[in-house]
Amino acid sequence: MAIHIPRGWELPESAATAEALVLNRRAAMLGAGVGLLAPGLARAQGAAPTEAAGMMAPPINGKYPPGRPTTPEREATTYNNFYEFGTDKGIYRPAQALPTRPWRVKVDGLVEAPREFDMDDLLKLMPLEQRVYRHRCVEAWSMVVPWTGFQLSALLAQVKPLSRAKYVRFESAALPGVMPGLRQSWYPWPYIEGCTIEEAANELSFMVVGAYGKELPKQMGAPLRVHFPWKYGFKHGKSLVKISLTDQRPKGLWEAIQASEYGFWANVNPEVSHPRWSQASERVLGSGERVPTLMWNGYGEQVAGLYTGLTRERLFA
Repeated sequence: MAIHIPRGWELPESAATAEALVLNRRAAMLGAGVGLLAPGLARAQGAAPTEAAGMMAPPINGKYPPGRPTTPEREATTYNNFYEFGTDKGIYRPAQALPTRPWRVKVDGLVEAPREFDMDDLLKLMPLEQRVYRHRCVEAWSMVVPWTGFQLSALLAQVKPLSRAKYVRFESAALPGVMPGLRQSWYPWPYIEGCTIEEAANELSFMVVGAYGKELPKQMGAPLRVHFPWKYGFKHGKSLVKISLTDQRPKGLWEAIQASEYGFWANVNPEVSHPRWSQASERVLGSGERVPTLMWNGYGEQVAGLYTGLTRERLFA
């Protein structure tokens, strides 16, 4: 079957409106700056008043235009999945109990120089930038968010992966005192996700520490999450406390629960349906319109080559 791999900027004409064109031009020019207009919302949602708050608006990297308007901040920050805090989309309220300082992240496994980073020290060490990325949930909704962060490869360079390292495993925090969702014992906590070492080295793989020019909201995975814009959102581990390099393929929480619906690769593909719904289109947060989903979420130019020769792998589950 021939698969057309669109470039990151491609968007069907039917999905655009005159207003969207105007907003998209604004998004391309301003990027993450649009979020600076709502400081009151950030305070209400628990943005920590730390020294790091002044580091969340570094230079904008315009190399990856999203091709769609930036999602309004209020929409993106009040419609979230974070099962450690509950199963509904309104978890931004209980998530404010999450303590994000002090916070330490251990990077270990098959590396020459394992380290444990204090979060504020990590912010000073890493080359921060802003990127406006598409985000596509496996539930067939999407948004465009201006993230602040750094390439995953920059973090891994600090610990020097060994040649035997084939995968990267991400482990999220599990804090029973503040995360009521952990009482749902049928989930195999803590939340685990993973990728290959080649995916981790890709230029798009991004460690997120902020959004909309401010510190990352707690409900979006503060203080540190990973983002793979060509993969479904469940692959993006939140509130990370440990990153391990290994020679064994990690099994994510959702894959452990139902591998037939949530596989290891989870690359966005409109031609492969979820067993219970179509992935051909998506509902855009903010506008509510339904638009066609793009192969690789529109990032095929950067990532399609990662999967050459993997004909036996179930890449899109």
